[in-house]
Amino acid sequence: MRLLIDECLPQRVKFLFAEAGHDCQTVREAGLSGKENGELLAAADNKFDVLLTIDNNIRHQQSLAGRKIAILIIRPLSSDLEDIRPHVPEALRALRTIQPGQFVEVGIVP
Repeated sequence: MRLLIDECLPQRVKFLFAEAGHDCQTVREAGLSGKENGELLAAADNKFDVLLTIDNNIRHQQSLAGRKIAILIIRPLSSDLEDIRPHVPEALRALRTIQPGQFVEVGIVP
């Protein structure tokens, strides 16, 4: 699966998903740095299957209607890699069933 790693995640998160066989690029590597979420989704829609983020608000700010890309939101305690790492197995399981245009959340949900 082609994953786009959002700027709000540590760049090293890429390797946790690449080790599981996913084709991963950070927003920076994809040349999409600094774009607002709507613009980012439009640019990534045909190039990536999933945007991986910890942005809890993206679900309420963006619509995926008509989009091919899905969004996987990891909900760690912080953006620190060590807080994200325990949620990677659940995120990898979610990637097996995620569908285009779908929001999926894993991790701590208040």
